Amino acid sequence: MAFNDAVDQLKNFDVNNIDFDKIGVWPLPAKIIVIIILVVMVFCLTYYVKINDLNQTLATEQAKEVTLKETFKTKSFESANLEAYRAQMEEMNTTFTSLLSRLPSKTEVPGLLEDIGARGTESGLTINGVTIEQEKVAEYYIEVPIKINVDGGYHDIGGFVSGVAGMPRIVTLHDYTITKKKDSNVLNMQISAKTYRYKTPEQE
Repeated sequence: MAFNDAVDQLKNFDVNNIDFDKIGVWPLPAKIIVIIILVVMVFCLTYYVKINDLNQTLATEQAKEVTLKETFKTKSFESANLEAYRAQMEEMNTTFTSLLSRLPSKTEVPGLLEDIGARGTESGLTINGVTIEQEKVAEYYIEVPIKINVDGGYHDIGGFVSGVAGMPRIVTLHDYTITKKKDSNVLNMQISAKTYRYKTPEQE
């Protein structure tokens, strides 16, 4: 009976003449519908204002989690191989020191020219000239070009080149030209040699 009364009240309720000031005398089903609508509106508003922000925060934190996991993997790998890295660094430092010791200092370059001349004499060549050209400054070293002009036989020139390549100091050979002298079996060789000096911080 109460249900039928509620249905009759809802039928007699004029939705076109709603007075919110008299909500207290509205039929119960109308009140329930209004409450449901209000609850849905509050829920939707809460979702878009609060839950949506939380979802964005969650997505950000999940992205950070992935980054942190990758960082952790990298750090773990480095920690596990720390001793190997240290040994490798020591080996590289030893190799660098060894190579550095083979580079002539500025005061040793004239002695290097004498050594090149001595290699030519030992090989049976006639030394026409061994001269230093303009130095070229690079980022970490200074290149010292040397122009060499010698006369001699084919095998003598080969022995000279091998002797220069085997010198304790680092010397590289480039851009050679060999010509035969007129009315003679003697060959003339002009070749560019390069040695290198380590550039100290004071020279930067």
